Amino acid sequence: MRRLWTPAWIARHVAMVVLVVGFLGLGWWQISRATAGNSLSWGYAVEWPIFAGFVVYVWWREVKLARRRATEADTPPVDPAVEPAPTVTTGSRPAVRRPVRVSRVPATGDVGEDTDLAAYNHYLSWLNANPGARPGDYPG
Repeated sequence: MRRLWTPAWIARHVAMVVLVVGFLGLGWWQISRATAGNSLSWGYAVEWPIFAGFVVYVWWREVKLARRRATEADTPPVDPAVEPAPTVTTGSRPAVRRPVRVSRVPATGDVGEDTDLAAYNHYLSWLNANPGARPGDYPG
């Protein structure tokens, strides 16, 4: 709980309160305009409290995530030699498996060359050899 009272978190708490109070105030202002005869303000009167609710939701999720990270940081690391290998289960949750090592075979130069690539490379080498030439001057 202490981690939620750092200067950065205090700024987040203050920003949340200011935004919520501001959005609810703007919603109240739109209700007063709507009752005065501005029918468009009824839509805005509904939107501003929704915005305030979204701010509260995002703040709550961030607090929850910070608390989860704090508990994960406080737990001692588990020795992988002592931990048993994860079991593969079938069900609604995806199975966690160990990564599989795949050997890579290096590409060899014996593969037949692509004719379009060879022509393009020849064109580029011609352009490099003739720096003042235009693409239309290419003889090939």
